[in-house]
Amino acid sequence: MRGADKLIEPVAGIPLLRRAALAGLAAGLPVTVVLPPDRPARAAAVADLPVACTVARHAAAGMGHSLAAGIAAVPGRAAIIHLADLPDIGAEDLAALRDAARANPGRILRATAADGTPGHPVVFPLRLRPTLLRLTGDEGARAVLRGEAPLPVPLPGRRAVTDLDTPGDWARWRAGGAVD
Repeated sequence: MRGADKLIEPVAGIPLLRRAALAGLAAGLPVTVVLPPDRPARAAAVADLPVACTVARHAAAGMGHSLAAGIAAVPGRAAIIHLADLPDIGAEDLAALRDAARANPGRILRATAADGTPGHPVVFPLRLRPTLLRLTGDEGARAVLRGEAPLPVPLPGRRAVTDLDTPGDWARWRAGGAVD
């Protein structure tokens, strides 16, 4: 991002991280935001929201550390892992995942694009908590998904796969183009 923080990029005048937290709240979910220790603007973006915040002290070592910190902060329930750099995910999408999780306890649920392409968010049932707590490195939860058969939850269009990681991604998305 050439020094910019993608999670603070404005979308409709709102930092992307705040937008993601607001979507979770609007879906009626308890929201925990995982923050790295060196990005105070991220904490400021959600400071006035009724969300829990936890610091992933080793976030720089990879997404696995951040996921483990987030799971540790939400004991006793399934978790919807919603990566905040997916700008098209809204409250209705998170509510669809919530409802599918209630109807399918014990299953991993994975949002997909309308064409079936796997994406995010992903719901991890409580049974996988011990495995998620051991995550490290930059692979995220891919290893947890191996050997499982996630139940697909189709979302409209390409919402589940529109991931903004680079200035080019942001430019294409803002211009109305497809981003994967």
